[in-house]
Amino acid sequence: MALRNILKQGDETLTKHCRPVTDFNDRLHTLLDDMAETMADADGVGLAAPQVGVLRRAVVVLETNVEEGEEPYIIELVNPEIVETEGEQEGPEGCLSVPGVYGWVKRPEYARVRAQDRDGEFFEVEGYGLTARAFCHEIAHLEGQLFLDVSERILSEEELEEYYAEQEPEEAE
Repeated sequence: MALRNILKQGDETLTKHCRPVTDFNDRLHTLLDDMAETMADADGVGLAAPQVGVLRRAVVVLETNVEEGEEPYIIELVNPEIVETEGEQEGPEGCLSVPGVYGWVKRPEYARVRAQDRDGEFFEVEGYGLTARAFCHEIAHLEGQLFLDVSERILSEEELEEYYAEQEPEEAE
């Protein structure tokens, strides 16, 4: 595995539509492994192939909705498509390709995705909350879309700090 360079806003690659994956081979496996390592190194919750310069329909997402005591794990999605959504959530959203910038974005609270695994087998996976947000965000990258394209507004540092301060549970006295 190797760390890959994450492309930044302004790189034309991030605006292009990605082609489907047709070869489920060692090159794809290496790409997925490298993407997972790159995402973890950058402390992200998702990464799409175009963010590392590869115009193929592949993403990795960190599933953080796990039982207490369990570790978050990576979901690999090849040729993903959102097949169902429900509800709505809104809040700050950022991107490894747009470092230090957060926008106010509405996304579904729930998303079900049909995709293929690294060996080409079809499966479906459900995501709630942050995972649903990450599914939608990363799949949008495959269409050449950044979160900035759907953001209602860019948040100031003060607004971001205030939002997260409101989200912290009160400490027991």
